[in-house]
Amino acid sequence: MYLESIDFSLWADFIEREFLKSKFKELIAQNIINGATSNPAIFKEAILTSPAYKEQLQSLQGLDPKSKYEALAITDIQQAADILRPLYDKGDEGFVSLEVDPRLADDAEGTVEEAKRLLQAIDRPNVMIKVPVTPAGCAAIEELVGEGIHVNATLIFSPNQADECLDAMEGGFKKSDKSHCVLSVFVSRFDRKLDPLLQAKGLPTGKVGIMNAAKIYNMVKKRNLPNTKTLFASTGVKGGDYPPHYYISQLLAPHTINTAPIHTIEAFVQSGDKEPKLPIPHEEIEKFFATLKANGIDMKQVYHELLQEGLKAFVEAFEQILEELR
Repeated sequence: MYLESIDFSLWADFIEREFLKSKFKELIAQNIINGATSNPAIFKEAILTSPAYKEQLQSLQGLDPKSKYEALAITDIQQAADILRPLYDKGDEGFVSLEVDPRLADDAEGTVEEAKRLLQAIDRPNVMIKVPVTPAGCAAIEELVGEGIHVNATLIFSPNQADECLDAMEGGFKKSDKSHCVLSVFVSRFDRKLDPLLQAKGLPTGKVGIMNAAKIYNMVKKRNLPNTKTLFASTGVKGGDYPPHYYISQLLAPHTINTAPIHTIEAFVQSGDKEPKLPIPHEEIEKFFATLKANGIDMKQVYHELLQEGLKAFVEAFEQILEELR
């Protein structure tokens, strides 16, 4: 845990085989990170650009592309889980996340089947299954939590999504209290989308993602589900408008996790603000969004577009991997 006094953790939003053997272990030994997340875009980058996978790929000839991908990903997840296991065993998180096939976002039954199959193949207790928060995803989340499976509910943009996800988790916890869950709230994509528009209207920039995440953090806190935390994701800065640690510093909060690229984490450790910024009062958040509405910004539309863009990006990354592995 990075800041034990407020129960705040940093997780590496990166998986790659050579990294796991070196830098990953160093960051854990230095008490900087205590978990890791992956997604199809991260695996695409690793598998298609790193030479570390060539040897295993040779042994997978004759398999279909998805079987090859899963074999590579499972090996990495097992390796990360084994490195993190001492942290998990002492109750200091120690989780690594693997996402189900993103093409299953509208298939609850398929998501549950794939989650169980992947977990059986990985055979490690400290693995979280990532499930996008769609209506089908929520149905799958409830079932998985009810079976004691750790869940990383991902691609959360709207408070409505978060509410439905919390309902699903609560339903699952009624059947089993063994799961650890995180709600992955995406942050920086709001500002990349809206900053030019806000600037043109003379409104403050770099705030929408933070205020939205703060609103969802308050919701998670209020619901107070067992073993459930807000995880702030998509917190790397793209472009030069903000310091690289901006979203970690601005969202520092008790009982939370921030998953970020390694250079973002290192920037925060070196020069980020270590004073908690959340919670932000409900009234202040509502006033902020009322100002956006008064200036013609339709957040419902923004939420819808960002979710569709996120789902599409993960499907495209996944399909590119499969195409290359053919």
